[in-house]
Amino acid sequence: MSTEKIYILAIESSCDDTSAAILCNNKVLSNVVTTQEIHRQYGGVVPELASRAHQQNIVPVVHQALAKANIDKKQLSAIAFTRGPGLMGSLLVGTSFAKSMALGLNIPLIEVNHMEAHILAHFIDDEEMVAPSFPFLAMTISGGHTQIVKVNDYFDMEVLGETLDDAVGEAFDKSAKLMGLPYPGGPLVDKHAKNGNPHTFKFPKPKVEGLNFSFSGLKTSILYFLQRETKENPNFVEENIDDFCASVQYTILEILMGKLELAAEQTGIKQVAIGGGVAANSGIRARLTEAQEKLGWKTYIPKFQYCTDNAGMIGIVGYLKFKEGLFTNQSIAAKARYAIGS
Repeated sequence: MSTEKIYILAIESSCDDTSAAILCNNKVLSNVVTTQEIHRQYGGVVPELASRAHQQNIVPVVHQALAKANIDKKQLSAIAFTRGPGLMGSLLVGTSFAKSMALGLNIPLIEVNHMEAHILAHFIDDEEMVAPSFPFLAMTISGGHTQIVKVNDYFDMEVLGETLDDAVGEAFDKSAKLMGLPYPGGPLVDKHAKNGNPHTFKFPKPKVEGLNFSFSGLKTSILYFLQRETKENPNFVEENIDDFCASVQYTILEILMGKLELAAEQTGIKQVAIGGGVAANSGIRARLTEAQEKLGWKTYIPKFQYCTDNAGMIGIVGYLKFKEGLFTNQSIAAKARYAIGS
């Protein structure tokens, strides 16, 4: 099996990015992502529009992935797809396409948990990344999820803590929206934060026991703060946007790092990996790098292209499951809520 070339077609359609990738064993040959621009005018993802766009994009994206990898579909060993979690309409498009293509080619079908894929993306064979060894802690941070996971093996994961309400990515985007920044606002907050003073404005950190998170209260405090300040000075945001973004980002990162440090202390594990769209944030990357020196951690940060939703990470899970013979069948259905380890 070690010398055999296993070609996996991977499909990701959990939210508003349509993506297809081709992997040869654990190496990514192509990773095509089409982002749906239509949602910008609505300030967030519209599920119905997302599913329609997936229908338009999926065939061209798969065709492009095959062409970039320079292989024929007849060479494929299996098809891996995101079963969940995510938007049901979006998941249905990817699931249905994967099932149909696997049936037509008479090759195995492999279901993938989107959040497990964010974690296992670290095992993609890439010269710019080093894979962690087991066990390690993983923090998945995105627009829909915030979790701390103990990873004992590829498919042995335990969720130690998660958000009780809103995800960290939503906190970033909502804060940006309150400032009048366009969607998606998280990267813009990060951009402005680089030029600001993170200690200019103070925001309360939620008191949540254990390793769980909460961001709804922080979003509310930011809303009230902006309402109060703009009432006194209508130009407050324009005049203070860098410092404000830096202060918001600092508060969010303090919450994340505080819980991560607690998890490392409780488990005794000092190998820490991150994944998910917010893992592209320069602030969290800097804080994790600092933790290596201050706390003696070994940190693992994925390449930018494997942070946001992409089929490359779905493909690596597909390859690992292929080796174990973990296939699914044509009766499989998309699952909007799909917990890690279930």
